Amino acid sequence: MKLQTPVILLATALVATACADLGRSRDLANPAVAPATLAQQVCANCHGPRGVSVSPNFPNLAAQTEPYIVAQLTGFRAHERTDPPGFEYMWGISRSLSDDQIKGLAAYYSAQPPAPAQPIDEADRAAAAAGQAIFTHGLPAQSVPACMSCHGPGGAGNGGFPRLAGQHADYLRKQLLVFQRTNERPEGTVMKVVAHSLSPANIRDVAAYLQSLGSP
Repeated sequence: MKLQTPVILLATALVATACADLGRSRDLANPAVAPATLAQQVCANCHGPRGVSVSPNFPNLAAQTEPYIVAQLTGFRAHERTDPPGFEYMWGISRSLSDDQIKGLAAYYSAQPPAPAQPIDEADRAAAAAGQAIFTHGLPAQSVPACMSCHGPGGAGNGGFPRLAGQHADYLRKQLLVFQRTNERPEGTVMKVVAHSLSPANIRDVAAYLQSLGSP
């Protein structure tokens, strides 16, 4: 019995350590790891700790709508999104996430303060003004509806339609081109139709306007 006591104590200590480490775990295959922990320990590498990314290659997730995040993470997990960033980054990250973790991540990011508005330099001011007109009124001559009809006033999002306000202009341009030129985002049937009629200048303008929105 005396020989077994240290073994029992060691096993108990290891279990306790494993439990304690859940708060800092990066184990994407462990359903016991809390969504907030995954957000801060894994997702933060690209999207920032609170969902505001530094690099325009990665979208801001702060204040994004829950249904949209759930749909995108589920799509990544099922390999339904084949745009390069989805293939290169999100397929591997999402493959073992549980439904509860996906829902928790969506709740975490939707509760974060939105990304701050980005300053507009003089060169982008005219583009943003043109983009505001597209967002608010559409382009009737090109059969393009007002963006706000789906994405909500001020681009705050509407259920399954994502928040666009404060999003990186570079990211928005890339995604609009994905919708316009490829079938890499099959869930975006509506956007494929809309983006098909946008000119390169239209895409630049609406992206510049949306980046200028956000929290003060």
